[in-house]
Amino acid sequence: MPKIDVYDIKGKKVNTIDLKEEIFGIEPNETIVHSVLVNYLANQRQGTQSTKTRAEVSGGGKKPWKQKGTGRARQGSTRAPQWIKGGIALGPKPRSYTYKVNKKEKRLAVKSLLSSKVLENELVVVDKLAFEEIKTKNMVNALNNLKVEGKALILLPEKNENVQKSARNIEGVKTSLVNTINVYDLLKYTKLVLTVDTIKKLEEVYA
Repeated sequence: MPKIDVYDIKGKKVNTIDLKEEIFGIEPNETIVHSVLVNYLANQRQGTQSTKTRAEVSGGGKKPWKQKGTGRARQGSTRAPQWIKGGIALGPKPRSYTYKVNKKEKRLAVKSLLSSKVLENELVVVDKLAFEEIKTKNMVNALNNLKVEGKALILLPEKNENVQKSARNIEGVKTSLVNTINVYDLLKYTKLVLTVDTIKKLEEVYA
């Protein structure tokens, strides 16, 4: 069972907690993580790109020249793809790129990345994140005290306006909730900052 140190927002070690083996101690499954990531990115696509076919461009009502006797290749319409301003052959049209992935695969991907964060010492646990006011400086100081550098994802068990708004203007820092966690954010952000309550919520949801 993995153990991890718990710090307060001043960077002082206050406790050590055990993490559930089945969530934070499994062998990461890279294949599943990749599959779920591709699904997530595909589902983000708007699919609004569109080109005009030969049926949609203007012109082409008259045959450009007679079929035979001109020495040129036969043509039936100026809307054909080989003509300038002609229609596009096999071009993209609006469509949905979304598809479903098994819920068990999504859960396994998240658990794989959580376990990976533990293995690579990229998981930081703080006893609690609570600010009396919305102030970016408070969050900056807390992250500096916790020695969190670079891109960081702060995962909260529930909405906390003071924390979320204090972090929103810090470059490379994002706050998210347990029920909105996704593999893209877990991969994009190097450091993962959790509170003790967040760990309890994760263990409830992914047990």
